Amino acid sequence: MASGLTLDTDPAEVGLDAGRLERLDRRLARWVDDGQLPGFLVTVSRHGRLAHVGRYGSRDVENGLPVEEDTRWRIFSMTKPVTSVAAMMLYEEGAFELTDPIAKWLPEFAETRVYVAGSAQKPVTQPQVEPIRVRHLLTHTSGLTYGFHHAHPVDAMYRAMGHEWGTPPGVDSAEACRQWASVPLVFQPGSEWNYGVSTDVLGRLVEVVSGQTLDVFFAERVFRPLGMTDTSFGLREDDDVDSLARLYAAVPGQPGGPATSFAPIDAMGEAAHRKPTFLSGGGGLVSTAADYLRFCEMLRRGGSYDGGRLLGPRTLAHMVRNHLPGNADLETFGRPLFAETPLRGVGFGLGFSMVLDPARYGGVASVGDYSWGGAASTAFYVDPVEDVVVSFYTQLLPSSTLPIRAYLRALVNQSIVA
Repeated sequence: MASGLTLDTDPAEVGLDAGRLERLDRRLARWVDDGQLPGFLVTVSRHGRLAHVGRYGSRDVENGLPVEEDTRWRIFSMTKPVTSVAAMMLYEEGAFELTDPIAKWLPEFAETRVYVAGSAQKPVTQPQVEPIRVRHLLTHTSGLTYGFHHAHPVDAMYRAMGHEWGTPPGVDSAEACRQWASVPLVFQPGSEWNYGVSTDVLGRLVEVVSGQTLDVFFAERVFRPLGMTDTSFGLREDDDVDSLARLYAAVPGQPGGPATSFAPIDAMGEAAHRKPTFLSGGGGLVSTAADYLRFCEMLRRGGSYDGGRLLGPRTLAHMVRNHLPGNADLETFGRPLFAETPLRGVGFGLGFSMVLDPARYGGVASVGDYSWGGAASTAFYVDPVEDVVVSFYTQLLPSSTLPIRAYLRALVNQSIVA
């Protein structure tokens, strides 16, 4: 299998210092050597040219399998931007308006109540004042949540139904939406930001509107035009299981050692060995670094890559601007819960977070750089000011274990010298 990660240029030709880029690899490798990270792969591109690929450590520690350029990774929530792009492709075809209530296609959400008080067993609810609209799904302002938050009575209601880090056995996206619609929303749609299953519901909307299952829509409308040959919902029948990195979870370190170490979680990890019943638009894809770099380059180039145009540039520009009311950041408008981004100085658009205020954000970054990440510590960002694309892959849950994303920006930015 061709890796597709052929270096396009000497770093100096695109204003990057090769010696300074080595600092990035050394910092990441230190976590591997300290026993805090199994292994990693990182890519840095500028002006559309791949200037740096770093990899180190193992994709499967116990079996001595190294990280390779064609290693497959569970990208979890890095699936969300793909689903958001798919939805906006349909928007561009006139299939819906962003202000349309989703109950037009998913009628189960028409009567979903809104939590106001009480416990998970006896919630006090009220009707929706504002219906869930398509834009609420894209911006995570729908009032939907995640069972793994453990922060609200509605989260507990999700868990009681079997929705925490997955869905109950045999439940597809249609049934999952019916189940989520049967419990209250955390807040009135549009009134707050909360990371949750909004993008999974958006994936179901794509299915209903397009008349195709999400895997078929992605394969025909997104992956094929971009040349993404190794991205799918779980492994395909002819894929080598050993190409998929093992999934690990952080565990407390031993006294005198690093703060954390890791252990395999095969019961969860093996779910990606085959196509699942539930095609999760919020987190179901496995991919390679080369494939996802094609998707990121499509974003950087305004909706087109390698002859395949998915979106118009104005649509893409609309997606990566802040859509929170009053240009608020996530700390102001959101709930202080786990998310794949810091909250201070960061806004949210249609499927992406973006840096609004680098000083408030707390690190070197460009205004408008946009990104997202996955639960197993994968991440990407696109910096339209410096014309840089960075992607990072490992398989360590949760993504908050190590400050990888902050170091990525700091160490890539310090390598930009022209």
